[in-house]
Amino acid sequence: MLQNRGKKPVPLYELVKQHILARVKSGEWVDGTRLPSEQGFVKALGVSRMTVHRALRELFDKGLVTRLQGVGTFVSTPQQRSPLIEIRDIADDITARGHRHSARLVKLEAVRADPELAAIFEIKKGANIYHSVIVRFEDALPVQLEERFVTPTFAPHYLEQDFSSLTTTQYLQSIASATEVAHAVHAIRPNPRTCKLLAIDPAEACLLVTRQTWVNTVPATKSMFTYPGSRYSLDNRYKLSESATG
Repeated sequence: MLQNRGKKPVPLYELVKQHILARVKSGEWVDGTRLPSEQGFVKALGVSRMTVHRALRELFDKGLVTRLQGVGTFVSTPQQRSPLIEIRDIADDITARGHRHSARLVKLEAVRADPELAAIFEIKKGANIYHSVIVRFEDALPVQLEERFVTPTFAPHYLEQDFSSLTTTQYLQSIASATEVAHAVHAIRPNPRTCKLLAIDPAEACLLVTRQTWVNTVPATKSMFTYPGSRYSLDNRYKLSESATG
């Protein structure tokens, strides 16, 4: 049971937060630990479910826990690392340059997982997986072909979103931040479908960035981003931690 021990009363939701953070600090709950359910906290701490919900929401807003719908809430401690390629929203980059971002939705659908997707998402072959294809424009020029596969477990309402006004990155990060990311970068020649969607010549050299994300070891997304080499470039600058080496 939670008790106010100080001279000044502390809101119960703050006591719930302190209770969780104390167990994280002690090492009892390490990064990735699945927390008790809201009802579990209610029974253990003798508070209302509304109090627990507010405490977890505020911890989530600060990035101290992640919440995976239908799976649970997990400890998420800050990591001292700098990724080679950050998860950035291309809309922010385009706007920062003083240009206008727009998008054309090509596909937004549920598909059956083939053997490759089943292995990536650790699901049964033939299980539902969400799929989107979007062309992104800088002013009137197509600069990125985005193709994503998203597990319904991570984003059950993915197909209900209006991705003409909301970017997929914005929506997915509003659910939970990735705790693990894998990137690969390749130089490719575009296939006829890519040429048509990006309005480029078959001889155009393109950059293909593939990205897979996990949230607390659970596969969440698999994405492919194709950029025409003559229209777009990727760059990044970041500070290395003191312990980092070449």
